[in-house]
Amino acid sequence: MFLLLPFDSLVVNLLGISITVLFTLLLVFIIVPAIFGVSFGIRKVYMKTLLKIFQWATLRIERGAKEKNHPLYKPYVNGIIAKEPTSLEEEIKEIRRSGSGKALDTPEFELSDIFYFCRKGIETIMDDEVTKRFSAEELESWNLLSRTNYNFQYISLRLTVLWGLGVLIRYCFLLPLRIALAFTGISLLVTGTTVVGYLPNGRCKEFLSKHVHLMCYRICVRALTAIITYHDRENRPRNGGICVANHTSPIDVIILASDGYYAMVGQIHGGLMGVIQRAMVKACPHVWFERSEVKDRHLVAKRLTEHVQDKSKLPILIFPEGTCINNTSVMMFKKGSFEIGATVYPVAIKYDPQFGDAFWNSSKYGMVTYLLRMMTSWAIVCSVWYLPPMTRQPDEDAVQFANRVKSAIARQGGLVDLLWDGGLKREKVKDTFKEEQQKLYSKMIVGNHEDRSRS
Repeated sequence: MFLLLPFDSLVVNLLGISITVLFTLLLVFIIVPAIFGVSFGIRKVYMKTLLKIFQWATLRIERGAKEKNHPLYKPYVNGIIAKEPTSLEEEIKEIRRSGSGKALDTPEFELSDIFYFCRKGIETIMDDEVTKRFSAEELESWNLLSRTNYNFQYISLRLTVLWGLGVLIRYCFLLPLRIALAFTGISLLVTGTTVVGYLPNGRCKEFLSKHVHLMCYRICVRALTAIITYHDRENRPRNGGICVANHTSPIDVIILASDGYYAMVGQIHGGLMGVIQRAMVKACPHVWFERSEVKDRHLVAKRLTEHVQDKSKLPILIFPEGTCINNTSVMMFKKGSFEIGATVYPVAIKYDPQFGDAFWNSSKYGMVTYLLRMMTSWAIVCSVWYLPPMTRQPDEDAVQFANRVKSAIARQGGLVDLLWDGGLKREKVKDTFKEEQQKLYSKMIVGNHEDRSRS
């Protein structure tokens, strides 16, 4: 029959059949399982297959490099300088002893003291604990993504063909599929929450709103081919509490919201994001702020306090770091969400960079570019740990409570616990940090002088 049709009609018919088959496959294998929260295990088989390919590629690279006497790795320094946890006074005392042999309490000032500050400055330049947390992790093996191939050289034609085949699969098959899923998920979210928003408040509205949100977020998770392992689900956040998590990527929200029902906190946006926010708030009590209101700490704290005091309202999802960190560390938590006296539910998120780097370097990539990188990665694989709820102790202030929660998250996720403010990503170091070192040194000198005066 196809042979009797004109060529244009044949192309149109084939295109129509292809689209119908694709939509049917999407509906049967992705959208319907997402609605019911089940999985056929296709993504896990896909992940295991990728791991075997990566292992073969790495072994082939190592063997080829050995045959050609090529260095496998380019020089790359990403280690941390070994530093002993000593105080300023102890280090200067050691410098003086090794230099002049004089005791610390002999002079008020020694020229050799300058070497301490010079060494600290050079160490910071070579091994900056802050700025290196805002660049992508370097992989030990190649995952056939050109953007992670910093250390490997050309080895063989087979590897090059394999990489080219991977490009075709990612851009010609996975990317269109993922865009279609993302469009489906966002469209259903806007439509579903808008319809649910017209229903009268009650259990029916809450039930439908919860399942619309979960369904749409699960579809969006599949749009990233995300493979998520959730641990200790009995500790999931409950109503009237605050869920706090380390922050690596904007998709952290989707990762958590596909397994729980949260009230979001954020600034009101325009464009497509604004449309989504206005639709979502009709069906669920999210907490959105105007741009001018975000700067008012007291107003933000008041709105959050009012929300958590109502035990019937959803737990608030907050990322206290305030910026994305590169999946290796946890940086300083802002104290605002720890001042309002609510039960805190810590969550640790750790991504596996073998399949795709989820970190968003917002100073380097815009949101569209970032999403394109995510949708052209092999997959997003991560683990989520729900930690036991924590409350502020009577002898703790908000900063100490925030640090205790942060340490628990870092310990569970295998992350480095840092005290630095993630805001240093875009801002200069505050003068207070410099003054703190100056005060310590001055106190040491003045203290020694006063001790001698008393004697």
